[in-house]
Amino acid sequence: MLQALAEFITEIQPPDKAAMAAARRHLDQLTKPPGSLGKLEDIACQLAAITGETMPDLGKKAIVVMAGDHGVCEEGVSAYPAEVTPQMVLNFLHGGAAVNVLAGQAGADVICVDIGVNADLEHPRLYARKVRKGTRNMMREAAMTKQEAVDAIVTGIQLVEELTMQGYRLFATGDMGIGNTTASSAVLAVLTGADLAGTVGRGTGICGELLLHKRSVIERAIALNKPNANDPLDVLAKVGGLEIAGLTGVILGAARHRCPVVIDGFISSAAALVASRMAELSTAYMLASHLSQEPGHAFILQALELAPMLHMDMRLGEGTGAALALPLIDASGRIMKEMATFAEAGISQSDK
Repeated sequence: MLQALAEFITEIQPPDKAAMAAARRHLDQLTKPPGSLGKLEDIACQLAAITGETMPDLGKKAIVVMAGDHGVCEEGVSAYPAEVTPQMVLNFLHGGAAVNVLAGQAGADVICVDIGVNADLEHPRLYARKVRKGTRNMMREAAMTKQEAVDAIVTGIQLVEELTMQGYRLFATGDMGIGNTTASSAVLAVLTGADLAGTVGRGTGICGELLLHKRSVIERAIALNKPNANDPLDVLAKVGGLEIAGLTGVILGAARHRCPVVIDGFISSAAALVASRMAELSTAYMLASHLSQEPGHAFILQALELAPMLHMDMRLGEGTGAALALPLIDASGRIMKEMATFAEAGISQSDK
């Protein structure tokens, strides 16, 4: 399986520079000063580079919400009990969560995946792809075996394969898992060397002594497991999470299929960081939706060299920030397809 994953990664292609240049030329012919639509123009050019088409039809949009539990919750690192994870999964499936509301506004489908929930769940709309019932307690042992981490990544890749066959061409990442900011902070610390004092955040709303305890748990988990910073799979297995691994696969799968993937908040960005270390070219297929209030998020975006579209002081996860960014991506496409050129409008163009 590991060899198959390595071969899959080699199939990710560089962005199409010719298509990007053609998109830029078209934008410069539209009835506006060159570059005056700012990031909307940058998004349009990136979409062209990703798809190889100047005016791509992105088809259906999917927000993939990966759900998994974390054994480290045994250490009291969250304000909410682990039982909230399966309860929230059912909320997604019943359409009652924030991501459902925002996805509906954006015209996207919520694809809810049980990749590692510590409960037996059944629902006709649930994508039941459980690798195991939650990670192990990383403060006592490795969160996953390397094989389990690979299985979770491959699960995400295979899901994208399945969804592209159904006509989905734009993906967004979402997550659910009590304790996942602890795992994401550990992944960030190992892969970037960032100081935990400046990157471990409140997660579900903890503060004071509990926040210091959370930081201590991460420090001890890293010291115990000794993840290899030069081996992203080793880091993911030892201190990561099943939903982080699944989202890593979604990102790699989207890149392989030349589909844009909108990155949500801190947990999704931890997955993006792992994906980028496994396949450097995958970064070109990512669009950062927003800047989370979680302090570690800014560190990851900086490491990925991604600029967020929105600053909304959010820290919910679920894919909510990504859902908010989808209309901006739609807007960039409509500018390309519907705005008149100077020639079409009979307007004199600047000669400067």
